[in-house]
Amino acid sequence: MLRPWKLEFKIDKKLAKAVYLQIADTIIADIQSGRLKAGDALPGSRILASMLMVNRNTIVEAYQVLINEEWVISKERKGIFVSDQLPSLGIRFKNDKKETSENTNSADPFLINFDDGHPDSKIAPITELARAYRQIFNRKAKWQMMGYTEVHGDIEFRKAISQMLNHQRGMNTNENEISITRGSQMAMFLTAKSLLNPGDHVIVENPGYKPAWKAFEHAGAKLLPISVDHEGLMVEDIMRLLNKKIKIKAIYVTPHRQYPTTVTLSLARRLKLIELSNAHGITIIEDDYDNEFHFGYRPILPLSSFPELNNYVYIGTMSKVVAPALRIGYLATKNQTLLQKIGELRKIIDVQGDVIMEQAVLQLIKDGAVKKHIKKATIHYKNKRDFVHDLLKRYINEHANFNLPDGGLAFWIVPKVNINWDNVTVLLLDNNIKIIHPERYSFKESVNGFRLSYGSLSEDQLEQSIKIIGQILSGQK
Repeated sequence: MLRPWKLEFKIDKKLAKAVYLQIADTIIADIQSGRLKAGDALPGSRILASMLMVNRNTIVEAYQVLINEEWVISKERKGIFVSDQLPSLGIRFKNDKKETSENTNSADPFLINFDDGHPDSKIAPITELARAYRQIFNRKAKWQMMGYTEVHGDIEFRKAISQMLNHQRGMNTNENEISITRGSQMAMFLTAKSLLNPGDHVIVENPGYKPAWKAFEHAGAKLLPISVDHEGLMVEDIMRLLNKKIKIKAIYVTPHRQYPTTVTLSLARRLKLIELSNAHGITIIEDDYDNEFHFGYRPILPLSSFPELNNYVYIGTMSKVVAPALRIGYLATKNQTLLQKIGELRKIIDVQGDVIMEQAVLQLIKDGAVKKHIKKATIHYKNKRDFVHDLLKRYINEHANFNLPDGGLAFWIVPKVNINWDNVTVLLLDNNIKIIHPERYSFKESVNGFRLSYGSLSEDQLEQSIKIIGQILSGQK
């Protein structure tokens, strides 16, 4: 196959920008100028690496960036080609679509998708993970991993998770209080089905995380929504329910960075929540969904780290740390009766987790690769957060309120006037931008705010879309 295009480009290794990004941006510029046209074939990675006198892996990384941003496509056994349809950057105000963000296909490759706060898969430690898998399969006793193991997960992996919780999150756990799951949602489902009975009342944050609500409802629980303000869950409202003699079985809370508003539960409310939990036998279900990415001096410790708290289930995930495709969640609880029920239920739906993956991630932990990656990723996301904050001040400041979050992968944006979100989501979709409709966070009526995630989007995508969001919000007065 002929690939006549030649990259006229010199690499400047003195630049702060990584070499693979210099290459990717040069190819993008050639596509935008028309020098490279739709369907044009690009040189193979070995050929281009030879032309530019760089390592082939650098070219592979550059091509991966272009694929992720939809400038090029990869055809199996054929090569890399310029996409037939390129990312659309222009703003187009139309209102003839009937879809909302609820039913739009998020797999559309040209959609700028503000998701729940997914991490950037391009910085995942893929090389280190592949090396860890190779090391595992080169072990002499590798055959021992091919059989069944404990329902709660590999014992050594549970020890590592316990040690991480104790050292980094101030908790006091051991491996016999840990259960490894395929993602935090599975941990939530197992907890709900094992803890709750039909008719039990569960307190949930409003706005909040609906997938968790669905797990509780599937167990037959009745949800009691409690509002959230700038200090987090309004514990005073829980006290009013208790004063009415309403029996509460559990309280589901995201205290570190409340989902979706990103606010941190205040210390006074934490202490009061623990007091109520102990006095009324209420189990605190703590979802600490993105503890690792903290940009301040030190993260707030979990509720579950307080030695005074008697009844808790702490739920976390490593999927955001390693890679979203690796479903690694976990739960921790001192309630052995509950843990036994969770294990019995786990056997019915999934007799055990992915032992080999657990061993691979354990190897990354032992090698220090996870710690190194978290440090690298935290710097990456902090820089991106600051970049988005500047964009918000430039394009949205007049039309909405927002705070600079001290961690996580999202901002909470509240327009200064009440918004018709059905209209806004359609206008954004007309411009290839998808946000999560605020009704997805709410118990009944939609809140007047939306979650603007930034982890998985490029700087170009963020600037293009935030500018358009500001223009649309300005037209809603």
